[in-house]
Amino acid sequence: MNRPCPRFRPSRGERGATAAEFAMVLPILILFLFGIIDIGRFMWTWNQAEKATQMGVRMAVVTEMVPGGLYTADFSPTLGQGVPVPAANFPGVTCSKPSSAVSCTYSPSCSGTCPALTPVNSTAFNGVVARMHRFLPAVTASKVKIEYANSGLGYAGDPNGPDVAPFVTVRLSGIQFQPILLILFGGSITLPDRLATLTLEDGAGYVSN
Repeated sequence: MNRPCPRFRPSRGERGATAAEFAMVLPILILFLFGIIDIGRFMWTWNQAEKATQMGVRMAVVTEMVPGGLYTADFSPTLGQGVPVPAANFPGVTCSKPSSAVSCTYSPSCSGTCPALTPVNSTAFNGVVARMHRFLPAVTASKVKIEYANSGLGYAGDPNGPDVAPFVTVRLSGIQFQPILLILFGGSITLPDRLATLTLEDGAGYVSN
């Protein structure tokens, strides 16, 4: 007569060993799970920052220039009518808002006869920041720089617009990303600077985007 096999039942010691092994593996599984979530969150924040700079520069090239004096500057008395504006007279301008006021400075410094950059158009700068904020809520004015670089386009005495048609770059820096694993320790990661560049299209604010 065949006797049925007895049902296997782990002993108390074996059950304890299984629980101990599970307790050892569980923290690794949790770290792995949080790591996957953090990678997704990081890529999402990265894409938001990229899109914010793209939309910011699009706003900057179709609305008013932040350095208002550069828009109205007439280089023809110095260079002659129809002459391209060289880097000595327009090396480039960087506008930022490190505190309560927007400021624009030549960057690199001007080595020739350069026009005044004032009045500075704070409304135009804040409009770019507001557009970027819609795509990434972490964007603040202190994290944004708008740069105008000499492209070699345009000419002195242009009767239809500014004498320069610069490359416009919107730069976003200082965006913080906080992984779940660092929340308890208050740590965060600073994303690399994101930037986007286009050629000035309007400069007078006639086109809204």
